Amino acid sequence: MLDDAVHAVLTAYPTIHSAFRRRQVRDAASGKRLSDHQAGILEHLDPDIPITVGELARRLRVTPATASLQLNQLTRLRLVVRERDSVDARRVQLRLTDPGAQVRRLRSLLDPDRVREALVRLAPPEQEMVAAGLRLLARGAGELPEAPQETKRTSRTTRRGPRR
Repeated sequence: MLDDAVHAVLTAYPTIHSAFRRRQVRDAASGKRLSDHQAGILEHLDPDIPITVGELARRLRVTPATASLQLNQLTRLRLVVRERDSVDARRVQLRLTDPGAQVRRLRSLLDPDRVREALVRLAPPEQEMVAAGLRLLARGAGELPEAPQETKRTSRTTRRGPRR
């Protein structure tokens, strides 16, 4: 039974992804196209509940310095605002601006219009079953432990073998 469910997810996902994925995201104010990575960062931020750069970096599984590089561009585009923490001024809190929240709504990995078009082809009880099943799968995915990091070789090790 479990293997059947795994097989169903693995075979259905490529079709779902291909049919529903959003093709590109642009900042409405500047017209500038955001990279997938930059647009993805917006999905981790909220206009009302701030998070720290360190927390964002952990969610993205990158260093705070790497996250800051992307945040610089998003801040220049006025999609993200950085504010000093009122309790600990050493910490910087991140929030989405209103334009950032608008871009985030547009950025969803999946195109809501395409999802709606597909769901409308199903009977209302089937629509509910789809939503319930995806909520359950997302809950299970959210409870997974973090994947172990792969060991990276340095260029010196790759080219010359291990140091002696």
